[in-house]
Amino acid sequence: MRSCLVIVCVLWLMGVRAQETQVQYLSGKGNDDMVQWDFLCTGGMNANKWTKIGVPSCWELQGFGKYNYGFAKDSLKGKEKGLYKYIFQVPKDWKNKKINIVFEGVMTDAEVKVNGIVAGSIHQGAFYAFKYDISKLIHIEKPNILEVTVAKHSADKSVNAAEREGDFWIFGGIFRPVWLEALPAINISQIQIDAKADGTFKALVHTNSKDKIELNIFDQGNKKIQQSSNFSQKNIDDSTCRISTQVTNPKLWSSEFPNLYRAEISIVKDGEVIHSVCKKFGFRTIELKQRDGIYVNGVKIKFKGINRHSFRPETGRTMSKQNSIEDVLLIKEMNMNAVRMSHYPPDDHFLDVCDSLGLYVMDELAGWHGMYNTPIGSKLLKEMIDHDENHPSIIFWSNGNEGGHNLALDPLFFFFYLQKRPVVHPWQLFNGIETQHYRQYNYGVGNYDNGREIVMPTEFLHGQFDGGHGAGLEDYWNKMWNDPLHAGGFLWDFADQAVVRKDLHDSLDTDKSRGADGIVGPHHEKEGSFFAVKEIWSPVYFEKKEITSEFDQTFTIENRYHFTNIKSCSFTWKLSKFELSGLENVFGTAIAPDIAPLQKGKLQLALPQNWLDYDILYVTAKDQYGLELFTWSFPISSPKKLADRLVNNSEENKVTLDSIENDYKVKVKDVTVWIDIRNGLLKKVVNSKGLVPLSNGPIVQ
Repeated sequence: MRSCLVIVCVLWLMGVRAQETQVQYLSGKGNDDMVQWDFLCTGGMNANKWTKIGVPSCWELQGFGKYNYGFAKDSLKGKEKGLYKYIFQVPKDWKNKKINIVFEGVMTDAEVKVNGIVAGSIHQGAFYAFKYDISKLIHIEKPNILEVTVAKHSADKSVNAAEREGDFWIFGGIFRPVWLEALPAINISQIQIDAKADGTFKALVHTNSKDKIELNIFDQGNKKIQQSSNFSQKNIDDSTCRISTQVTNPKLWSSEFPNLYRAEISIVKDGEVIHSVCKKFGFRTIELKQRDGIYVNGVKIKFKGINRHSFRPETGRTMSKQNSIEDVLLIKEMNMNAVRMSHYPPDDHFLDVCDSLGLYVMDELAGWHGMYNTPIGSKLLKEMIDHDENHPSIIFWSNGNEGGHNLALDPLFFFFYLQKRPVVHPWQLFNGIETQHYRQYNYGVGNYDNGREIVMPTEFLHGQFDGGHGAGLEDYWNKMWNDPLHAGGFLWDFADQAVVRKDLHDSLDTDKSRGADGIVGPHHEKEGSFFAVKEIWSPVYFEKKEITSEFDQTFTIENRYHFTNIKSCSFTWKLSKFELSGLENVFGTAIAPDIAPLQKGKLQLALPQNWLDYDILYVTAKDQYGLELFTWSFPISSPKKLADRLVNNSEENKVTLDSIENDYKVKVKDVTVWIDIRNGLLKKVVNSKGLVPLSNGPIVQ
């Protein structure tokens, strides 16, 4: 048995105090530290025998059950169940406390028993955290038996329609962490925070007490910026109070400056702190201005976004915090500033990383093409918002996807919640935002020129069907950037979904062409579009420039940041000369010009007098954190000049050309190339080491 005791405010440790919520993990925290539970699977691989399984996990990736993609016929779908058992003990000092068992995510229906007694009604819905109060079921001074029965295929048709019939792999299991939380008898059950860019701080505090509430606010350096006495408190009812205060000149949260604060909210009785809860938050204001745009902190934003699944080939939907850090860093490396949670809410640690590293988030209630019915959808929507609402990175709520919108749920996004984030219906015109998917460029131009609503496709440039994400993006983006009604968009999608098949000798499977939609490969291999997107979406934009002998060593650049001055960046240059013996390089730096956000200016280089003797000029821009935005290359020498200097016309380098049936065969030394006479496509390349994997291109879309 493994017992790991942590504190809810682990990211802001201030010492262990008895009045804080205590947490004991029953599982691991992710795919990198699973805990072994007893397990039996009722169908598919390794069925009908008790053994062990790591928790959290998707059971298919652990060698159990049946793989199926969402498009599979009903007869091919895995409908097995998983039976879990785990024995645990709790600390003696948990006596007389309220004890909840919390599941971060279970696919799909879950019945929970503690010591043989059902903890509550069966939970239906895979991607939502839920909890049961098991205070009366648990033994304090002897072992407890936890039993969980999980059905991969839900008993509710609407849950299957929303979650299990989409264009993605379908898994089963307790795939996110499980833990116990112990609270004092008098406690805070929930905190809802709304902190605006003007320094206004409001919170709804849900308690089971009318005692005094105390508030302290700390910055990222753990400096207290708001004293406990300087705020107002108003009891709304027996279980909810509203507190508010004003913070002077707070550092604002945005994707470029993700400044975070910590609110410590406590119940105080007779001068003693009874229960204390910590929440991270950010000061920022979101505004949807009809027929204008989407504003963050008073600035109209262009979203450079990507759709992302929670996915790894070896672990399916079971992730780790390290996975989340890797994903966010890779997304930001492409100069993106936004991510859509397609098509379900993500792990909590992914939102934590978006908060701390800076990404705008569209958080989505599941509903691929089908939708939840209203009773289940209402419950799951509340679970999603209760779990995620304090994350400053979340800019939008999304009610389903491509027709999976239960319209009865729309009002509930605002019901009892302080933050009134915009709600979108992907692929619909809703709430003044036109989000249609995969519009053709010419049709889109007509819409941009003649439409009156904000345009923000929540999916565009499909990675598989549109020739790669970089194909055509520059044309789209030039229109998007320069159109005042365009708010940007979200590419489809981040990474190829190739799952490890335990039933097929650990081979990678994308279900034919269905899962291979990514900018990066299944293990985040960078493909060509990665670098195209990185250049096109660079916040430092170089106007087109051809280097001639009249070059005055200046570039016109545009600052496409929303909040960052270009003077915060750094610039270096490199001149290279190609020689048969290698490269000859010379390096230098350039002073970053003072260019305000969304303005243009000049970048001045100081090249040596003989710069024309070199063949190419490289200019590299790095952001305020020292991370490369992009390296641009500018040819100096003409191809003829290079060829005259470098090409050896000796007999051994002679090029031969033959026509063989429908092909041209071109050969020089040990390299042979076949080109299709009928269409000009490259068919095959062979060198001394064998076949080169380069063929069937280039293709003009």
